[in-house]
Amino acid sequence: MSVVDERPAPPAAAPRRRPRRLVALLRNSWRQLTSMRTALVLLFLLAVAAIPGSVLPQRGVNPEDVRDYFTAHPDLAPLLDRIGAFEAFNSVWFSAIYLLLFTSLIGCILPRLRDHARALRSKPPAAPKRLDRLPQHAVLAGPEGGAAAIAATLRRRHWRVAVRGDEVSAEKGYLKETGNLFFHSSLVAVLIGVAVGSWYGWSGNKLLVAGEENAFCNTRQQYAESKIGPRVGSADLPGFCVRLDDFQARFLESGQPEFFNATVTVDGADGERRPADFSVNAPLRLDGANVHLLGHGYAPVIRYTDRFGKSQTSNFPFLTTGDVGMTSEGLAAFPDVNVDPATGERAPDLQVAFSGLYLPTAPATAPFVRSEHPTERNPVLNLVAYQGNLGMDAGIPGSVYELDQRQVQAGKVKEIGTKLLRKGETWRLDDGTTVEFLGTKPYVTLTVRHDPGSTVLLVSSGVLLVGLMGSLFGRRRRVFFRVSSADPTSGSPTSGSSLVEAGGLPRTDHPGFADEFAQLVAAIGGDGRPDEKAGVDDDRAGAREGAE
Repeated sequence: MSVVDERPAPPAAAPRRRPRRLVALLRNSWRQLTSMRTALVLLFLLAVAAIPGSVLPQRGVNPEDVRDYFTAHPDLAPLLDRIGAFEAFNSVWFSAIYLLLFTSLIGCILPRLRDHARALRSKPPAAPKRLDRLPQHAVLAGPEGGAAAIAATLRRRHWRVAVRGDEVSAEKGYLKETGNLFFHSSLVAVLIGVAVGSWYGWSGNKLLVAGEENAFCNTRQQYAESKIGPRVGSADLPGFCVRLDDFQARFLESGQPEFFNATVTVDGADGERRPADFSVNAPLRLDGANVHLLGHGYAPVIRYTDRFGKSQTSNFPFLTTGDVGMTSEGLAAFPDVNVDPATGERAPDLQVAFSGLYLPTAPATAPFVRSEHPTERNPVLNLVAYQGNLGMDAGIPGSVYELDQRQVQAGKVKEIGTKLLRKGETWRLDDGTTVEFLGTKPYVTLTVRHDPGSTVLLVSSGVLLVGLMGSLFGRRRRVFFRVSSADPTSGSPTSGSSLVEAGGLPRTDHPGFADEFAQLVAAIGGDGRPDEKAGVDDDRAGAREGAE
C-alpha cells in the first residue's frame, strides 16, 4: 500500500530579475556613453586634462624644470606629483578620458554609419498627401513625358530620384552626413595616430659644437634629454652617427634670422659616410629618424694655464638668454688643473671655473650686459673667476651651464676676480695663472625624432578638414512632384492636359532653398510659380512629419 504525500507543494521560485536589471543597466550605460553629448563632454574634459601638461613642467620634456619647481614650491609640488601632474599625458586619469573618448566615438560612428549606408541604398520616401503644406509649394503645367521627364530633369541636376507611378520623389544633400561621419572617423584616426606615436615613437635632444672630432651616435646615453616609447627598446634605435662640420647663419639688420644651414657628416649603420646639409624647415631625413634643427648659439673657446704651465681648453656652449642680440651666458670649468707634475697630487680647493657673459656685438660703451646684434661684429666675453672645490667629485647632480651655488654659499668656492676680454686677449690672475679668449665656435641644438603615427595624423587631419567642410556646407533637402489631369473628367494625364503639383522640404536650415526650388520648378514647367498663400509657415511642423 503506497503512502500519498498530501503536503502542499512549495511555491514556485520567483524569477530572478537581477540579471535583467544588470543587462538593462549596462544597456543604458552604453547608450549614455555613446551619445553625442557624452562625446562632446569627454572631448572638453580631454582639453581640460591637457592643461597641466602645458602649464606645469613635464619630466619627459625637461626634468630640470621639474626639479626647480620642487625647490620653488616645496609644499605644492609633492601633491601635484602624487596625482601625476608632472607626467600629465601618461597619467591614469588622462588615459581614462582618452580611452572613454575613443570608445564613445566608435559607439557613435558605427550606428550612424550603418544608418547612412542604409539610407544611401534606399529610395527617397513617397510624396506626402498634402504637398501644399510643405514650406515650398508650386503648381505648374505638366511637361511632355510626364513623370519620366521630371525624373530625367532631376537626375541631370544630380538628385536621387524615385518614380512611383505619377509621383516623383527626389532628395539631395547626403554630403552633410557623409562629411559628419568622415569628421568623427578622422577624430578616431587622430587618437590612433597619437597612441601609435606614443607607444612606438621616440625622440631625443642633443647639442653639437662645430669642428669636434667626436661624433654624436644615436644611443640613449648620448642624449641630453630623451623620451622613449614603452614599446621601444634601446636596440630598436637605428644606428647612425652625426658630426657637425659647420653652421652658417645670416641675420637682418633688425636682428631677425634670415638663413640657417648646418653641414654635417653622417655615418650610416652600413658604414657608408656621406655629407649632408639641413636647415630649420628642411630636416635631415635618415633611415628610421629625422634630425631637426632647433636652435644655435656660440661656444667661447677659453684656454686656461695653471701655475705648473699645464694648459686646458674649454669650448663649452653658452646658452642664449632669449634676446634678439643672442646674449649668452654659461660656465667654463677646469676641475683637473693645478696638478703637481712631480707628485701627481691634485688640490681640490684650487679648482677653477669661469662664469661668463658673451656678447656677439657689444655696445661701444659700458655697461656690457646686452648684445646689439646676433652677428659677431664686436665680440666681448665678460668673465667672473671662481676658485675652490667646485663639487664635481661629490656625485651631486647639478647643471653644467651654471656654477653650483651651494658650494658658493658654503664658502667652498670664492670669487677671485672679473675681467672683460676681447678676442685674443689674455687675463693674468693673482696666482700667476692665465686665461685667454681664443674665439668662438658655433653650436646647434638638434632633436632626433621618430614618430610612426605622424603619417596617420597628417592624413586623418586632412580628411577631418574635408569632412568638416562637407558637414558645414552640405544641405539635405527633398522635393516631390505629383502629376495629375488638368481635366477632372479625363482618366489619366496626357501631354498638354496635365498639371504638376510640386513641394519642397529642406531637412536642415537652408536659406537658399526657396531660390533653388524656384529654379527647379522653372526648369521642369517653365511657367510654374510658387504658391504664396498664407498659412504655409504655420503648417511646417506637420509638413515635416508627413514628408518623413
